[in-house]
Amino acid sequence: MNVHFTRTRAALATVGLLLAVGAPTAYATLDDADTSTAAEPRRGEPYVETQLFFGTARPDGGPAVTDRQFMAFVDKEVTPDFPDGLTIQSGRGQWRDASGTIEKERSYELILLYPRAEADSGDRRIEEIRRAYEKAFGQEAVARVDDEARVDF
Repeated sequence: MNVHFTRTRAALATVGLLLAVGAPTAYATLDDADTSTAAEPRRGEPYVETQLFFGTARPDGGPAVTDRQFMAFVDKEVTPDFPDGLTIQSGRGQWRDASGTIEKERSYELILLYPRAEADSGDRRIEEIRRAYEKAFGQEAVARVDDEARVDF
């Protein structure tokens, strides 16, 4: 029994020693990583990036929104509120509608960048754009994703 007790004590002492030696090294490594990241220059200014996803299929079964209709919508509803620029990408998407059906459709992704200082007014304008699209084209929803960004032009 003494041999077993001695082996257990030796094993525990070894583990304790390894932890005592290894922990400061691990913390030092974390400290080094933090200081090297902080020392790197940060480019750009704080901005908000908003992505809006517009579907083109109409829930009522009507004709899909065309490129011409979508671009006319952007010219009328988006450009006046975000005249500094935007990006539009065409895609294919799917989502589950209110009735539970998975709809597959052509879609558009609209990307807007605006200064963080304008986040409140940008939010209001974006919500107006979403509502206008839903109303104009009978859509159930326009998806929105917001993210923090650093932007340099």
